[in-house]
Amino acid sequence: MFRKRLLLAGIVNVRNIILNILQPKGINILRRTLTDKQNISKESLTYSETIQDKGKEPPEPLWTTFADSVVKLRIDQSCSQTPITVHQMFKETVDKYGPLNAMASKKNGKWEKITFAEYYNLSWKAAKSFLKLGLERFHSVAILGFNSPEWFISAVGAIFAGGIVTGIYTTNSPEACHYIAYNSKANIIVVENQKQLDKIMQIWSRLPCLKAVVLYNDSLPERHPNLYTMEEFMELGNEIPEATLNDTISSQKPNQCCVLVYTSGTTGKPKGAMLSHDNITWTAAHASRAGDMQPAEIQQEIIVSYLPLSHIAAQIYDLWTGIKWGEQVYFAEPDALKGSLVNTLKEAQPTSHMGVPRVWEKIMEKLKDTSAQSGFMKKKVLSWAMSISLERNLSCSGSSDLKPFRTRLADYLVLAKIRSALGFSHCQKHFSGAAPLTTETLDFFLSLNIPLYQAYGMSETTGPHCMSGPYVYRRRSCGKAVPGCKVKLVNEDADGNGEICFWGRTVFMGYLNMEDKTKEAIDDDGWLHSGDLGRLDKDGFLYVTGRIKELIITAGGENVPPIPIEDEVKKELPIVSNAMLTGDQKKFLSMLLTLKSTLDPDTSDPTDTLTEQAREFCQKIGSKATKVSEIVATRDQAVYQAIQEGIDRVNMKSTASVQHIQKWTVLERDFSISGGEFGPTMKLKRPAVLEKYKDEINSFYKE
Repeated sequence: MFRKRLLLAGIVNVRNIILNILQPKGINILRRTLTDKQNISKESLTYSETIQDKGKEPPEPLWTTFADSVVKLRIDQSCSQTPITVHQMFKETVDKYGPLNAMASKKNGKWEKITFAEYYNLSWKAAKSFLKLGLERFHSVAILGFNSPEWFISAVGAIFAGGIVTGIYTTNSPEACHYIAYNSKANIIVVENQKQLDKIMQIWSRLPCLKAVVLYNDSLPERHPNLYTMEEFMELGNEIPEATLNDTISSQKPNQCCVLVYTSGTTGKPKGAMLSHDNITWTAAHASRAGDMQPAEIQQEIIVSYLPLSHIAAQIYDLWTGIKWGEQVYFAEPDALKGSLVNTLKEAQPTSHMGVPRVWEKIMEKLKDTSAQSGFMKKKVLSWAMSISLERNLSCSGSSDLKPFRTRLADYLVLAKIRSALGFSHCQKHFSGAAPLTTETLDFFLSLNIPLYQAYGMSETTGPHCMSGPYVYRRRSCGKAVPGCKVKLVNEDADGNGEICFWGRTVFMGYLNMEDKTKEAIDDDGWLHSGDLGRLDKDGFLYVTGRIKELIITAGGENVPPIPIEDEVKKELPIVSNAMLTGDQKKFLSMLLTLKSTLDPDTSDPTDTLTEQAREFCQKIGSKATKVSEIVATRDQAVYQAIQEGIDRVNMKSTASVQHIQKWTVLERDFSISGGEFGPTMKLKRPAVLEKYKDEINSFYKE
């Protein structure tokens, strides 16, 4: 109550409040004075309350910016279960699922498997080795590598040893690696191979907290002090007594930090979102199963790990959910997104699968390309089967088991074979997260009897805060808040769109060493503001409609959300791969377009060659173009006219003229991670695109 009064006091005389309460106890706490207009932060407040009464535990704040602090958990009647640590969660799993396989990785063409009992023991051993190398409490172990058993074991071992685990994207530059390692006070960095090791060797001298580096997928080219292979590292812990690790584990609390996830940094420096043991264990226990609304299946869940574990979505879905529910995780090859993922899916036969929108879009484009190359009859049969399936799925609820004969026949003869070719024969749940899906993508997979269940959240909500599932599904919605969590909208407009705010046990502890940014994100009542726009229907289903920072505010002061317009353009023009609307503070809207092109099999970078679907589009409108450069260099009349007609159709559908696209251009190359337009999870980096193509954008507005 005392802390609440202080927080609400605002600009009242804080000095007098503190002195009046504390002075009778004979405590002289203010050597420097606070003026009437100075506010006390929640960090300062905790300190004041500690001094107030040393005989009692100080009240815990809802957020912090220090890695070694504790926070008050958002526990109420809807989520009253006792908080636990990561170690407690893993021990429960070993008791339940100890003999079951936990991980499968391919070595020399054969799958090697590790049981949960073995996984726990290896993590225990790694924890002792981290202690031997000098891992300090609440300092980090940074992991720089592709998904693997070593990644998982290092992460769990770091937490067992009292450290904080943080992932670094394999695509990061040496300087980007330095920022995270320095900011998180990394004592040990675990790297996958020589390529990643070279980055760390360049920056080691500028990392004062770094004590050792561990290499796990390569041999050491030369000896270096404090550089170890994984085999050498795992033996180091033999000198640490079991009691030492037991003491470290027993001292851990559910409301202490154990995971650090860095944001993309598209709008400034990356922010380190601190996640507590309770954030991790609660989300793993509830968010992943929120959409089921049914008891867990008797058979073991199987998933394939391939998305970057530095991102919270993959880390929660693959690592922590895998432990909680005794799932078997198959690790894809590092070139998964270059084409080998389907092979892994066919071998693993997952029962659940998660992808980001761009991954689902690429699968869709590949299937459309394959269909375009098929004979007339095959195309006709596929079109018939998909149209029947889509019509059926759109006309009934997702939970209905009643299917007419035609639908079952289409599925048996055609659609089941496509799912089998994708490795989804046994897959019951297909999830998508990290960004909104287009209507085209949703409907395409629905026509294959693959409903895509959208999840919605942020790094700051430990991943999914709202989820869809087989029993919680509405098309285009990302479902409902998971158990123990709440969602509300603030500053709603006339259409019911407002900023989405979160409350619950998924909400993070705060940003490491960034008090101002934390205050911006969490309001005085403890609600986390997402910066996203959305609306809620009468049944509590959430629909994300845009992002506040992405809103285009025209020179006339009109707010235009870009995503719906971009999606309409891609729907009208099958040749378009990416569309980005521009026009902030301008008199009218314009758009950057890229065309669908094949990917280089070695680098996954877009080539100059049009996809089969794009070539088919060109042929239908009378163009003989087969390359992007041909279209752009000659301003291919047929293609450019078709694009303008598509833009005109989109403009006709808009509710106001301010939403009309007045100018556009086709870029010479599709967006990519290497080009800087996409982040590691293939999410569009709008500020980077605006900067890279500023000349093209400026040309739209020259008088």
